[in-house]
Amino acid sequence: MTRLLGFIINILFKGEFEMMTMFFAQRIVLGKTVFDDVPQVLKSKVAENLIDSGLDFLVPTEFGGTKQETIA
Repeated sequence: MTRLLGFIINILFKGEFEMMTMFFAQRIVLGKTVFDDVPQVLKSKVAENLIDSGLDFLVPTEFGGTKQETIA
């Protein structure tokens, strides 16, 4: 029973995690959030979503994108 409960909870949290990564990716596309503001735990998956969508120029090079850091 505890294994089944653990499995169900894992699926629910996985779904929420995926939704959050898509949410942040969309906010970056719309210009409402910058990549640096994405929570650290989500950054690699958000980067993957953006790169898979052909938007690698929005992802810093340290996460596999082509965005160059600008020095202010």
